[in-house]
Amino acid sequence: MSNVSGIIKSIQDIMRKDVGVDGDAQRISQLVWMFFLKIFDDREKEIELFEDNYQSPLPEHLRWRNWAADAEGKTGDELSDFINLQLFPTLKTQLNIHTSSSNKEDRQTAQRALVIHNIFEDAYNYMKSGTLIRQVINKIAEINFNNTQDRHTFGNIYEQILKDLQSAGNAGEFYTPRAVTQFIVDRVNPQLTESVLDPACGTGGFLACTIDHKRKHYVTATKDEQTLQASIHGVEKKALPHMLCTTNMILHGIDTPTQIEHDNMLSRRAYKDYGEKDRVNVIVTNPPFGGMEEDGVENQFPATLRTRETADLFMALVIKLLKNNGRAAVVLPDGFLFGEGMKTRLKEKLLNECQLHTIVRLPNGVFNPYTGIKTNILFFTKKPESEWPATNAIWFYEHPYPAGVKSYNKTKPMRFEEFQTEIDWWGDEADGFASRQSTEQAWQVSLDDIKARNYNLDIKNPHVAEQVNHDPNELLQQYQAQQQAIAELRDQLKASLQQALNS
Repeated sequence: MSNVSGIIKSIQDIMRKDVGVDGDAQRISQLVWMFFLKIFDDREKEIELFEDNYQSPLPEHLRWRNWAADAEGKTGDELSDFINLQLFPTLKTQLNIHTSSSNKEDRQTAQRALVIHNIFEDAYNYMKSGTLIRQVINKIAEINFNNTQDRHTFGNIYEQILKDLQSAGNAGEFYTPRAVTQFIVDRVNPQLTESVLDPACGTGGFLACTIDHKRKHYVTATKDEQTLQASIHGVEKKALPHMLCTTNMILHGIDTPTQIEHDNMLSRRAYKDYGEKDRVNVIVTNPPFGGMEEDGVENQFPATLRTRETADLFMALVIKLLKNNGRAAVVLPDGFLFGEGMKTRLKEKLLNECQLHTIVRLPNGVFNPYTGIKTNILFFTKKPESEWPATNAIWFYEHPYPAGVKSYNKTKPMRFEEFQTEIDWWGDEADGFASRQSTEQAWQVSLDDIKARNYNLDIKNPHVAEQVNHDPNELLQQYQAQQQAIAELRDQLKASLQQALNS
């Protein structure tokens, strides 16, 4: 087994010597496309053992084995020219991504070509020195991605790379800790045939957990694996997370992850144009929060749901995209719970059309080092119109820190085992969670009480004495929510005055 952790560190040290690579974002982008080609080539070697008629979507001279694998191969200016003048132009624009053939192998080859095209469409070769590129390639070549242990180890390094990306916390892009994704998928429990969507999939953490969950519990035959792969759907707006997600899917055995789309789910079409064929059984997601969408995106939504707050728009879309009796779990900040204006209308819509049965309130530090903002997991089920209003009462569960822990950090992150108390308490949705009982961490609030609070869901644990909150992050978040509500009221007033003047 190769020392993957040491290899990654060596590669980063080499890249820092190159004048063309400026900062963490470019270094990771460079690293990922190189790893992708090595991973893809290793996967092709594995497929070739089982498929006699396998056709690579890449021209022979552009396959990793034929230009990168030889440690004494191309280097210096020859290697730089090859990458810039042959490799990238071909992978960006010249692969055969369309076919009219009815042959299954031809269609699969075109799909694989499309995956590569999508990866390289917005990728760049930032490194200037062909000599340093050769050194990086030789380090990457030491890892065998057909070795189960190497693949598992790289999965951990892959997550560390994300944590090292200093800009990861900008605009609300907080990569979800594995413990949270595991808990959410475990509780939502996607069945084998159920379609699963993450509309803001980032690097694919929720989708990877879903794949592992389905394989563990439901896959027993080849046709089951095919059903699983067809059920996974993700959309990601930004190029680097999309590249990472596609690579992540291949590492998880999804050979042609064409259902991981590089797009913005909020702007790809109008809200009203999403129909039954777009709906799915399960949605698990952590939409970016605290960020604002570009001008015009909000106009894709009905007037009552318009806002530029990214998380709110995604929440409205999640409700729209669920099938009847479809299930969802969404990570949202405290600001969604107590926010007013459009947030109040959105929460009223949520409780009317869906059974919001559980809100798990997470402690501070879950998303360290990106943010100290407190977050929540909302679990709900979409109901047919005949069953509206769908929510009668909501269970709250306040997740405590483990004994002896006052906060989470890089070296001591949240662990999945901490959720065992929630799992033991959870019960079964089929009987309306009849087994649930109030505890020091769990309490229930009726719909009437929530209406009386004007749909403010920021309900504190009644078993804990009221405490004055001096957390600057939470105070700032409350201030921002108030300012947004004021802005929305001002816009409504301006529209009413304009309408009156026009009349």
